Amino acid sequence: MSILDQAYDTSEIDPNAMRSLIKSFPEHIQAAAQAMENLSLPATAKPSALLITGLGGSAISGDLVRSIAGPQIKLPFIVNRDYELPAFVDASTLVIACSYSGNTEETLSAYQQARDAGASIVCVTSGGCLAEQAVRDSFPVVSLPGGFPPRAALGYALITLLGVLQAKGVIPDISEDVRDTVDVLRSLRDRYRTETPAQANPAKQLAESLHGKIIAVYGSNSIMDSAAYRWRSQIAENAKNLAFHHVLPEMNHNELVGWRYPQEVLKKVGVVLLRDREDHHQVQKRFDLTSEVISNFAGALHEVRSEGKSRLARILSIVYLGDFVSLYLAYLNQVDPMPVEVIDSFKSKLGSLN
Repeated sequence: MSILDQAYDTSEIDPNAMRSLIKSFPEHIQAAAQAMENLSLPATAKPSALLITGLGGSAISGDLVRSIAGPQIKLPFIVNRDYELPAFVDASTLVIACSYSGNTEETLSAYQQARDAGASIVCVTSGGCLAEQAVRDSFPVVSLPGGFPPRAALGYALITLLGVLQAKGVIPDISEDVRDTVDVLRSLRDRYRTETPAQANPAKQLAESLHGKIIAVYGSNSIMDSAAYRWRSQIAENAKNLAFHHVLPEMNHNELVGWRYPQEVLKKVGVVLLRDREDHHQVQKRFDLTSEVISNFAGALHEVRSEGKSRLARILSIVYLGDFVSLYLAYLNQVDPMPVEVIDSFKSKLGSLN
C-alpha cells in the first residue's frame, strides 16, 4: 500500500489540515461568485489601461485573470510585482491593489504611488493597512474572508478580481463559466482526494513519480503560464521542494539547450508539461518535440491535460491538480504543508532592518 493511502488518517504530517483547504477550493469559488453577484463599484471614466499589483498568491491571482480573461480584455494589462509602478500609470489607469493580508509592503508602496498618480483604485484584501488606507482615501474595498494562508485563498481572490472587472465593465458576465468550473473541480476532487487510493488517483501517482526530484513545470504562454507558476509556488510552499517553471515557445529558444548537462543531476529532475486544447497549433508541435528531447535526460516526464469547457474551468483544472500534487509531495517529504517558516523569518529580519 502507498504511504499516501495512509497519510490522511494521521494528524502528524498535516496537523493544520491543509488538505481540507485544498478540498474546499470549489466551494471557495462558488462562495466568492455569490458574493460578487451584487457587487457595485463607483462609476468612473473608462480606463485606458489595467494594472493589478500584488505579490505571492495575490499576484498569481492576477496572472490567472490574465490567462483566463485576457482574450476578453481590450486594454493594455499587466501584473505588477514590485514596490514601484510603471511610469504610464496615471488618472486614466485602473489599478487593483490586491493583498490578502493587507500588509504586504510592496503592495502598500504601489498603492501609495497609484493614489499619488490619481489612478482609479480598487483594493481587494481581507483587511490590514491596505483596507485602512483605502477607506481613509475614499477608495472602494472589496473584502476577502480572513483566516486563510494567502495561498489557500486563491479561489476567493481570483473570482473577486474577475468580479471587480465584471463590475467595471471590463469583462462580460462569468456566472456560466463559474458553474462549469465548480462542476469540473468537484469531479476532479473525487479523483484526487486523500481517500481515493493511489492506484486510482492521478495526483498521488504523479507525486510519487516526482518525489525526491527538483521539479520543472512547463506551460504554454498566455494560457497555462500562470498555472505553471502556481504549480511551482505550491510545490515550494507546501512541499518545501525546489521547483522552477518556463513557458513555450520561449523555452525552446534558450532553456531547451540546457537539457544536457550535468547528466547525473538531470536524472533528479522531474518534468510536468501542462497542455490545453487551445494551445497554438505550433505550440502543440513544440510540446511533442520538447518531450522527445527532455525524455532522454529527465528522471521523470509527465503530460497533464486540462479538463472542462470554459477557459476558467480548464485552467483551474490544472491548478487544482497541482495543489493536490504539492500536498502529496509534502506528505512524502514528511513535512507539514502549512507553515512557511523561512518566509516568516525573512520578513521579520527585513523588518528589523527598517
